[in-house]
Amino acid sequence: MSPDQRRTFLLEGTRTAKVATTRTDGRPHVAPVWFDLEGEQVLFWTDASSVKGRNIQWNPQVAICVDDDHPPFAFVLLEGRASIISDPDEVRECAQRIAARYLGVEDGRAFVERAFGIGDIIVRVPPEHVVALYPVVG
Repeated sequence: MSPDQRRTFLLEGTRTAKVATTRTDGRPHVAPVWFDLEGEQVLFWTDASSVKGRNIQWNPQVAICVDDDHPPFAFVLLEGRASIISDPDEVRECAQRIAARYLGVEDGRAFVERAFGIGDIIVRVPPEHVVALYPVVG
């Protein structure tokens, strides 16, 4: 996939991203998240005290997979070093943008107002390594 095809694939519909992190004891942890893109960077919203939030603070290396589970099947796998945004105003703005992608603007805003809390963060992952597959059929 070209970078433009990859961006189109990642933003198509309401696919979730599966975020893989590493626990302090070395065990893997994978969790689905809503996400959005800022340029080529993946952004997602979580709580700093969640398993993935704690893992990222300990080890910022993450892998993110977004897939289409309908034939002919396709995926984008990104690996990168996460950084954390913790400014509450910036977190709220990003969270609303992410929620709007999945729920629409008004429902997304309402969702964020209900769910937003102290300790919420935005995780930003610039891709350092990308594997993308979109098979050509026919």
